[in-house]
Amino acid sequence: MRRRHMLALLSAPLLLPAIARAQNWAPSRPVTMVVPFPPGGPTDLAARLLQNGMQPALGQPVVVDNRPGATGAIGSRFVAQAAPDGHTLLVAASGTLTINEVVMRSAGYETERDFAPITLVMSVPNMLVVNPAVPARTVPEVVAWMKAQPGGVNYASSGVGSSEQLGMELFRLRTSTEATAVPYQGGPAAMQAVIQNQAPIAMLNAATVGPQVQAGALRGIAVAGPRRMSTLPDVPTMTEQGLPQIVSGSWTAVVAPKATPANILDKLNEVMVTALRAPEVQDRLGRVGFTVDASSRADLARLIASDLARWREVVREAKIQTN
Repeated sequence: MRRRHMLALLSAPLLLPAIARAQNWAPSRPVTMVVPFPPGGPTDLAARLLQNGMQPALGQPVVVDNRPGATGAIGSRFVAQAAPDGHTLLVAASGTLTINEVVMRSAGYETERDFAPITLVMSVPNMLVVNPAVPARTVPEVVAWMKAQPGGVNYASSGVGSSEQLGMELFRLRTSTEATAVPYQGGPAAMQAVIQNQAPIAMLNAATVGPQVQAGALRGIAVAGPRRMSTLPDVPTMTEQGLPQIVSGSWTAVVAPKATPANILDKLNEVMVTALRAPEVQDRLGRVGFTVDASSRADLARLIASDLARWREVVREAKIQTN
């Protein structure tokens, strides 16, 4: 006991400088948070809510820089090549960080190689929805209906390589059903296609389709996430209906250039997690269907790794065409 006590006393001074460095680091100029999408979307909203909470804590202006293009790849490449000093960060959606590199021939970056995780910001699951004319209300009934259609069914896709398309392909593969993607320009357009019965089924962002499910224009079949949504408590999860392997959704996270020192990453994580826990931030994101998921750096790293593995497998099995 005395020996362990002495070792603890001896090691304590070694820990203090590391803790002090994390606490004492501060940016020497404005911090730029690059959003690889146009203003107005959910990723941009997340960045601007973080901006408000970070500025007082860091003592420097925090600037949101929108650099859209190539499904987020342009802005991501810019940050990957930036100086690893905590002054240039990437606020990115899950598709940018875990799908681009598995569906693009050359995204120009690799997430685990080029970025250091800071924190998860928010998440929203995808939801399997059908047109109300479809004679199915549960996952087993949907599977039976799909298998009864000669040649399978068409499903509305929000775009090649989107989490919604890959989620539907995952569902098709794990239920041994046939379905063909009909691409539309984005989630809202795909949702309208299901409402108008141009394509009777889709796996779409739950925040996008939620109001239409509530209004009865769509029927919610299953949430492809870990829990039911508070706004749609009557729609069960995939797990509740016997398909725990169907996990699909989108999330937003903040990362930095890979070589950014750990003490800077720790400080940024601390500041961002505090900002995300503010009631007004949670309320603002909750009202548009997102769950705030402030996380540790290690938890975000594990999430990125698991999603990369899942989508690589789906892309390979489904033979999704890359661009």
